[in-house]
Amino acid sequence: MNMQEWKAEILSQAQSVAFPLMTYPGLQLIDKKVIDMVTSGEIQFSCIEALAKRYPQMPAIPMSMDLSLEAEAFGSVVTYSENDIPTISKRIIHDHSEIVNISVPRPDTDRIKEFIKAAQLAVDAGFGKPVFTGCIGPYSLAGRLLDITEIMTSILMYPDEVHLLLQKTTEFIISYLNELIKTGVSGVVMAEPAAGLLADDQCEEFSSAYIRQIVDAVQTENFMVMLHNCGHTETLIESMVNTGAGAFHFGNSIDMTDILPRIPSDRIAFGNIDPAGIIKNGTPETIASEVKKLRDKTKGFSNFILSSGCDIPPGTALENIDALFHCT
Repeated sequence: MNMQEWKAEILSQAQSVAFPLMTYPGLQLIDKKVIDMVTSGEIQFSCIEALAKRYPQMPAIPMSMDLSLEAEAFGSVVTYSENDIPTISKRIIHDHSEIVNISVPRPDTDRIKEFIKAAQLAVDAGFGKPVFTGCIGPYSLAGRLLDITEIMTSILMYPDEVHLLLQKTTEFIISYLNELIKTGVSGVVMAEPAAGLLADDQCEEFSSAYIRQIVDAVQTENFMVMLHNCGHTETLIESMVNTGAGAFHFGNSIDMTDILPRIPSDRIAFGNIDPAGIIKNGTPETIASEVKKLRDKTKGFSNFILSSGCDIPPGTALENIDALFHCT
């Protein structure tokens, strides 16, 4: 699918389009648990398919966001539970001297194979719209391998070692995305939340420079990189834009009207209804109110598409998601 044509189409309907990031809420439609979806490509696809049928107005098909997947491929221990998203239980790098010995794995672990299978099934289903897979960003992946707190210190004390680790996480992400691209998916939502903790010059050096490598390697007219950062990105916009990503997705910690004037008109900006506080824990009435407020604030920006601020959590009531679409 030509993603430039898709972009033009959805922007022509911007005031009536909503593209929330969601897969987990569909579990209640197929009577499955989180652990089922994150370990089975068939079940993840069933969840995607159920949501696609319930919400045919979605302009694209989002796949699962699981930020433990790539770290697990490097050897990280993942903690699973029936109804919560998988988490990394401990770091695998305990000393900076170990980084040189870290091998870049092949994207062929059991769970990665299942996510690729889900992507293939979603493409083969012929929804008639782009399928957006998901992946973690290079700095956020490095933070899971080294520890988020530790990497914040390390970029000051051991920058060369951090750069070496980032070269390895970047290489892995490119190889994983190339496997996903073979399925025919049309884009990726790349989640780089840890970069939201960085100063602007640090973001450029330790995150955006590596995302630019990924964008250069995989983005084409038929495949779009959507860069997601749910942190405090107000000072990071120039660095994010300079990655070359075709679209940007923002969390609810920022005011979209502070961000939108700085996004080039040829890139899409998505955001940013609070996925937990409003969409999961609110009511259809509060959701309608928040959507109206955001629509009113952003109506002067032709490249804005309404979305959730991040992945909508498991257990979100479907009537709340219904409201998100009914009031668009």
